[in-house]
Amino acid sequence: MRHRNDQPGGGPSVRTLRVGEQVRHALADVLSRGDVRDPVLETHLVSVTEVRVSPDLRHATAFVMPLGGGDTDEVLTALRRNVRYLRGEVVRRVNLKYAPDLHFRLDESFAEAGKIDALLRSPGVVRDLGGEGDEDR
Repeated sequence: MRHRNDQPGGGPSVRTLRVGEQVRHALADVLSRGDVRDPVLETHLVSVTEVRVSPDLRHATAFVMPLGGGDTDEVLTALRRNVRYLRGEVVRRVNLKYAPDLHFRLDESFAEAGKIDALLRSPGVVRDLGGEGDEDR
């Protein structure tokens, strides 16, 4: 038996995607304005790249990255330390029945993209692509 939020492909519903984006905007706004009074967060710009919300909207995982990529552990600790304040701001800005529990994780997609880019620029791949293009001429 399927639940009403389940999608045929197993992906998130439109509702959870919409709520995740609203929570992302709320968190990004709070962090960019410097509303959080924390010495670490006041000295770092933090990008909220994605928020994934559970189907029951009770849990939200925010993927964050400090601009410049430095001090990631300190920034994650500061966000977790201020989770009550951030949760209150999300509830105030996003009209939800329940305040989702916020969880913060480092967004590793930038590092993965860098690895893929480095692989694509490696001499072996460039040689293979160059050889492949020559055959089409």
